[in-house]
Amino acid sequence: MKLWVDGGLHDAEAARVSVLDHGLTVGDGVFETLKAVDGRPFALDLHLDRLTRSARGLGLPDPDLDEVRRACAAVLEANPMALGRLRITYTGGLSPLGSDRGDAGPTLVVALGETRHRPDTTAVITVPWTRNERSALAGLKTTSYAENVVALARAHEQGASEALFANTVGQLCEGTGSNVFVVLDGQLHTPPLASGCLAGITRALTVEWTGAQETDLPLDVLQQADEIFLTSTLRDVQAVHRVDGRELPGAPGPVTAKAMRIFAERAAQM
Repeated sequence: MKLWVDGGLHDAEAARVSVLDHGLTVGDGVFETLKAVDGRPFALDLHLDRLTRSARGLGLPDPDLDEVRRACAAVLEANPMALGRLRITYTGGLSPLGSDRGDAGPTLVVALGETRHRPDTTAVITVPWTRNERSALAGLKTTSYAENVVALARAHEQGASEALFANTVGQLCEGTGSNVFVVLDGQLHTPPLASGCLAGITRALTVEWTGAQETDLPLDVLQQADEIFLTSTLRDVQAVHRVDGRELPGAPGPVTAKAMRIFAERAAQM
């Protein structure tokens, strides 16, 4: 396996980032995860736009997108696989211990891992922790993911693949690595970005292609919705057949199945 670290390809065993990198010591970094099918990254331009927005949100210099593109192409060529998870990580770079950022410049790492197609349906849980919609990091895809690690471990303990959060005012927000949609009286809804959720690339495409409405929703909508589904880079559109102790028989339901079909057809044309 070869990956890109600061300007070139390296064998994974030999690739090195300083133990004093700010991304490691304080989580000062941003990242993107892309699906790569037969060496072709999906929606690369949209992901690079969000990488830049996230970097600006942290006060990092804009990434050199030409270099990022070269790095992605080199890693994909060096590691041929049918379905891959392409990860771009961009951090504050070598820095002193503590929150102050150094002046050595940012670190860029691009890596690729093999993955599998997700099942059509999955189980999710809700967790008691909240997303802070007023946080300095709200809406940014940062490497500060420890909260998600804890929540996802809770989900796995309960036989689920995802954990869903409310925000501080009790509204449905997002999953650890996904956005959530619900069907109410035949209409498709998803939390607005103001809820504190990430501006998911798959979420945005699903809203555009299906006409879903952005709606403030209480967390307990999950106990009332006719259908529920998740969106993410690696899930695409994935139906939910169980949320906490509630079963949703027949998932994917008709609205979800239509969204899955539309997304697959439109994505294939990109």
